[in-house]
Order: sequence, then C-alpha cells, then structure tokens
Amino acid sequence: MTTGAQPPSPARPRRSRLRTFLPLGLAGWLLLEISLLAMVAGVSNGPVVFLILVAGAVLGTVVVKRAGRRAFRSLTETLQQQQGGSAPAPGPNSEGNGLMMLGGLMLIVPGLVSDVLGLALLVPPLQRAVGRYAERTFERKLRQAAQGSFGDVFQQARIHRPDGKVVPGEVVRDGSGSVPGDASPGPRPPLTR
Repeated sequence: MTTGAQPPSPARPRRSRLRTFLPLGLAGWLLLEISLLAMVAGVSNGPVVFLILVAGAVLGTVVVKRAGRRAFRSLTETLQQQQGGSAPAPGPNSEGNGLMMLGGLMLIVPGLVSDVLGLALLVPPLQRAVGRYAERTFERKLRQAAQGSFGDVFQQARIHRPDGKVVPGEVVRDGSGSVPGDASPGPRPPLTR
C-alpha cells in the first residue's frame, strides 16, 4: 500500500563555477560580437561586413591547413627518426601548431572579437607567451592531482561521484555451497586487483 508520500530526493551536487558562468560568458560574447558587427555595418555598409567575415573565414582556413601540414610533417619526421634508431630532435617548426590551429579556428568563427583574438594568436611572441602560460598551468594542475597512477585517479573520481553509481565493496559468498560447481565449502579470500 502506498501512502502517496514522495521519497526524499537526494541532494543535488553543487554546480561548479565553470558550469555556472560559461553559458553567461558565451551569451555575453555573442551579444558583443553582434553589437560590434552592427556598429561596423552602421558606419560602413552590409557588403563590407560580409567581406570582413568571408576574409576571416578564408584566412582561418588557410592557417588551419598550414598548421595541419606542419604538424603532419613534424610527426612523419619524428617517426622516421625513431625507426632509424636515433632520438628525435625537436625541429624549429615543431612547436606552436596547436595554438596556430586555435588561432585559425577563431578566425573562422564569425565575428570581430574572435578575429582579433585569432590574429593575436598568430603573432609568434604572443604565441610563445600563451604557450608557456598554458604549460605552467597544466603542470600546476598535474602537481595538485592525487599521487599515483592515472588509473588510480580515474578510479577515485568514479568512486567519489555524487550520483552513487559506483559502490566499493567486496563479495561475500554464502557458506552453504548453493552455487552449482562450487566445490570448496570454506571461506574465500576477498577479491583484489
């Protein structure tokens, strides 16, 4: 018999800052892009804005294609050096392909702010500075991570999830031997990795 009472709902996990502010930031960026394009269209005319957007997309496509070719050439040279038995030496163009692709993608995205950011990522001194900053941030996050192997970190993340889907425990068998084919009546040791 049911009483009609609702079972207590589990407490919702706290929302992270990124999940809270990312949609707001994207909406603000979109409004900024639209307002800037409207201002440029008001000062000049519609075809000029269209040409700016098409030029950004074409330039972005060329940059992404060039960065992809550089990355593929660098990968091919590294693999050939490893097969030859020598240690691969970093070439002069082996760095910055990721930021160059990101700059090209930002040029492809329609809008003036994204175009300015994309062009800024193509400037070599700024590209090196952003790369060093990203590398330092990544290393700091790795140092803050739990000690142990990558599998341990993944396992801890799964166990401590708030939805409770993964529950640590051990299997305890009944001593009656009710499982067919179970020949040993004694207790078994706990399961380990």
